[in-house]
Amino acid sequence: MYGKRGARASVVVAGAALLVAGCFGGDGGDKDDKGSDGKISQQPKGSDPFWVNPEGNAAKQVAAYEKDGKTEEAQQIRKIAEQPTGNWIGPENPEQEAKGFTEAAEKADRDALLVLYNIPHRDCGQYSSGGAADGNAYRAWIDGVAKGIGDRPATVVLEPDAVLHLVDGCTAEEFHEERYDLLKGAIEKLGALRNTKVYLDAGNAGWGHPDQIFEPLKWAGVDQADGFSVNVSNFYTTEDSIKYGKELSAKVGNKPFVIDTSRNGNGPYTEGKADERWCNPPGRALGEAPTTKTADPLVDAYVWVKRPGESDGECKGGPKAGEWWPEYALKLTGASG
Repeated sequence: MYGKRGARASVVVAGAALLVAGCFGGDGGDKDDKGSDGKISQQPKGSDPFWVNPEGNAAKQVAAYEKDGKTEEAQQIRKIAEQPTGNWIGPENPEQEAKGFTEAAEKADRDALLVLYNIPHRDCGQYSSGGAADGNAYRAWIDGVAKGIGDRPATVVLEPDAVLHLVDGCTAEEFHEERYDLLKGAIEKLGALRNTKVYLDAGNAGWGHPDQIFEPLKWAGVDQADGFSVNVSNFYTTEDSIKYGKELSAKVGNKPFVIDTSRNGNGPYTEGKADERWCNPPGRALGEAPTTKTADPLVDAYVWVKRPGESDGECKGGPKAGEWWPEYALKLTGASG
């Protein structure tokens, strides 16, 4: 099936703001060139308001390559490290993590891009299976995320595949009613925060047709969200994603949307088994850099929700879902070998 997800990224905890201050100062300037010390800097705020995590896996890989004298490899991975990517909140310490990411982002005068991926019965028991133990655990987790964000700026991509898997038959019928209630509650809770935008995930251009998902999105509360997200962790072109998103938008009150462009530079992989084309496909490339300057007024932003270089799962030689895979990362940047 389409749209499986890599697991959450490595954790940044409450001390993240101190790390940021040490890496590129606290003035939140719009410089996009790296400093003389080779550290990771932010992109210009005017076109890319999202926070670059200077402690992410790609940034650590840059440092490791530079230490080993692998200048060319470091330069390639810097293409990932210097772009803002989604910060996936883990299941154990939601308040602490959300606070750490948003404090660090605010310190840099940027918005935190958060991904919430903890719905019960997540990913239908496949590569990225897991999620909260039950509905009450999920509600408590969302409460923790909301408390951690507070009044700080945040853009939230809510539960990749959660609605899609209700529609495509992947999630058992017995869990549907609760899932709709949980998503609706999450949108209500997070949407009440002063500076938080919420985008409910709505699948991708290759899974089916907007006619199949627009009513389920409404049942899940998209009317109360700021919009929806498409192509999360997938590879469909920006052009196809805009077409899909606009058709869907027309059916849900002309809601705007964001597109995950992290790995769609060469479009989708079309060889091999259809149900495995989403998992670490070869020959893919980085897509458009994150920006709010998009090709259509209905598209609020291109964002890198999936963190390029982190595995989709144990397929095609990859490590577990969400684990950093430098060889794959290099190939996404266009490096040979």
